[in-house]
Amino acid sequence: MKRTPFFTRFGKSEASVAWFFMAPGLILLALFVFWPIIYSVPLALTNYSVIGKTEFVGFDNFVKALQDRSYITSLVNSLLYVIVVPFIQIFSILMAILVNSNVKGIKIFRTAYYIPVVTSMVAVALIWGWLLNQNGVINYVLSSVGLMKERITWLSNKDTALWTLMFITMWKGLGYYMMIYLAGLQSIPKDLVEAAMIDGANRMQTIRKITIPLLKPYVFFCTLISLMAAIRVFDEVFILTMGGPGDATLTSSLYIYKQGFQQFNFGYSSALGLIVSVMIAVLSIVIFRFNRKGGVNPY
Repeated sequence: MKRTPFFTRFGKSEASVAWFFMAPGLILLALFVFWPIIYSVPLALTNYSVIGKTEFVGFDNFVKALQDRSYITSLVNSLLYVIVVPFIQIFSILMAILVNSNVKGIKIFRTAYYIPVVTSMVAVALIWGWLLNQNGVINYVLSSVGLMKERITWLSNKDTALWTLMFITMWKGLGYYMMIYLAGLQSIPKDLVEAAMIDGANRMQTIRKITIPLLKPYVFFCTLISLMAAIRVFDEVFILTMGGPGDATLTSSLYIYKQGFQQFNFGYSSALGLIVSVMIAVLSIVIFRFNRKGGVNPY
């Protein structure tokens, strides 16, 4: 006797079953993502601050944002943070190629590279905060080998704080993107590589002519999500520097948080968030258009 799936026996189609399982996720997405985005639009046109009378102020919050020096600084810092994107992609691809080889013990390396991804940002920040302390391990090692005369307070120095945070972000994210590229590498038909090797291509030529071109859809995807993550960076900045020293590491997400949850300017905070959203949307459209014009083509 032919057995039918559980839901089919109760007259449910496959589509109904799919919607049933997706429903919890969609409800959470609607409540905590879509609804706040929609609600922030009218909120940005008011001076809502929890306490006090709420009044409609039109586009005053947006005009104020353009004159807010700290906000402009935070936007500049967020855009500077995008410098992380190409480096994280290049190193992730190289790491993926390395861990895709059949070297003995490579599974240990895969695990080691992925550990930072599953480690909480709080733990990562605390460890790096200790390592980068003026009397920490980094300063001790660099001083010992003669690369540095005076010890640097990496996270308290205006010249180094933002770059140090970028490095921590890149270090933590490498394993995540490496796994995506590793999946891409393992989807490439081995016949292509073997045929190229038979034709006399060396290892570097197969990587340059076959591997990298076939990874382009993955490069496009990873570039897009890492770009958005770089502009919205918050956790490491909040835990390690709180935007300091001065406004040296103040990012747009942190400034929006401060305006909303420390100064209770929810109307103004919503306007700032919308500006960042538009900025991310524009950059995403640019990347999509670059993709359509042939910069990155799916195979």
